[in-house]
Parts: sequence; structure tokens; C-alpha cells
Amino acid sequence: MYMCNPYRMCVCPYWMCMPNPMYNFYNKGQMPYYSPQKCSIKLKDYGPNPFVVNIEEATKKNNTYRTALWTGDHLQLTLMSIGVGEDIGLETHPNLDQFIRIEEGEGIVKMGDSKGNLNFQRKVYDDYAIFIPAGKWHNLINTGDKPIKLYSIYAPPEHPRGTVHETKAIAEAAEENY
Repeated sequence: MYMCNPYRMCVCPYWMCMPNPMYNFYNKGQMPYYSPQKCSIKLKDYGPNPFVVNIEEATKKNNTYRTALWTGDHLQLTLMSIGVGEDIGLETHPNLDQFIRIEEGEGIVKMGDSKGNLNFQRKVYDDYAIFIPAGKWHNLINTGDKPIKLYSIYAPPEHPRGTVHETKAIAEAAEENY
């Protein structure tokens, strides 16, 4: 078992590829540690195991429409990349709340009580957080000149564990089946 030195950041799963381990005073052996210049995360679903990640790095690295990064029994984190001029697609989640954070890009978020009444509309940019209550219709449209890079948290999970959708078309086809 690896223990983290409280004076250095130790972030799993990065530790596996660290070439310069630090000394671990707890078990008198070498201890791997995280260095963002030396390693990057493999984008896959790490749930339901304990997991720590540089979420900004993982989000910006993602180039798929949707990738589940962690799926548990009561919560799910997905990464998304929304192309220029594209959108997430008008949708509602009747039984779950959703949190979205934009790490990069800009767009317009729309929400409302019905498809035809999206009376809440805001411009959103890097570092904005969007809270979507269960049952609200919503969409996020990319109005910028580069992809929107975001992560989304669903409670409870919305997508099957291990979900990876390379494109929006693939995601829409998959959603018809579940």
C-alpha cells in the first residue's frame, strides 16, 4: 500500500507512471508522487473505487463528446467536449440533479419547465458552474470559437458505467437503447 507524504501531492492513478519516487517516512520505502509534467491520466471510468484526479487537466484532455470518468452507486462524473456551433441537446432528467462546470470555452445555457418554455438563459464561460434541478429542460450551446470542455456530475448516475461516446450522434443512438 502506498501512503502519501503530506508535503507533496500524491494523486492516484498518476502514481503508477512516476519515474522519480519520493522517500516515504511511513514505511521506510520509496513512494511515488504526482508531477503534472511527467504523466497524464488515462480517461476511463475509475468507479466505484476511491479516486483523486486533477479535474481541470482531465477535462481539458478529453476530446470525446462524453466519457464517464467515475461512476458510483449514487454519483457519476462525466467529461464532455462540445464542438464549435454544437450543443448538448435539449433534455431533461426527471429523477436526478446535475452540476456542470465549464473549464474552457463559452456558450449559452437555457433552462425551463417545458421544451417550449426555456425562460432561463445565461451566457457561460471558463470557470462557470451550472446547477440543473431534476425535471428542468436544459441545453448548453457552444457560441465560442473553440470546443467547450466541461465536466458534469449526476446524482444519481445517468449513464452506464464505462460510457464513452466519441460523438453526439453515437451518444444519441446509445441513449435510444437504454
